[in-house]
Amino acid sequence: MIIQKGLTYISLCIAILVSGCDESHTPKPKGYYRIELPSKSYTSYKTPCEVKFDVPNYSKLEMVKSSKEGDSCFFNLTFPKLNAKLHCTYVPVRNNYDILINDSYGFAAKHEMRASALKRTQINFPDKKVYGILYDIEGEAASQVQFFLSDSTSHFFRGSLYFYNPPNADSIAPVLAFLREDIVRLTNSLQWQ
Repeated sequence: MIIQKGLTYISLCIAILVSGCDESHTPKPKGYYRIELPSKSYTSYKTPCEVKFDVPNYSKLEMVKSSKEGDSCFFNLTFPKLNAKLHCTYVPVRNNYDILINDSYGFAAKHEMRASALKRTQINFPDKKVYGILYDIEGEAASQVQFFLSDSTSHFFRGSLYFYNPPNADSIAPVLAFLREDIVRLTNSLQWQ
């Protein structure tokens, strides 16, 4: 009888242990789509906005009409297959340099509230008179890359990259890295006209 009670007790313990191992199954999170990135190739493009730079061949340059008066020029570099757009603005400098710089700092700072980090990279090409800052805005901000370039006396050029999907840092990371290279190429090849 003692042996039978001992076997019953051991059987009961094993049954409890085995039944406790039954995990509730949770569905796997949805995966991200495979993104086919195009091969890198560029064409030098002279815009009607007094700037010339290298444009990726897989992008489309679209001029934007604006209600603002003056010599400002607006255009977008769209990347249709990557669901992204680089908004660009050219403004001639006419006693407004401080305002343009402060606006650029302000635009980047607006995204800093949602960002986990904001990195600044100086752009300095004295031989071409091109100076500026490239902002890498990490985290779930609306715009992950912004920049401004100027010669401090006559020309001012600004750009902001936007994705047209939720700003999930994990899902856009490969495309962001790919397009950041294009933006660096643009800033490095820019020439004033």
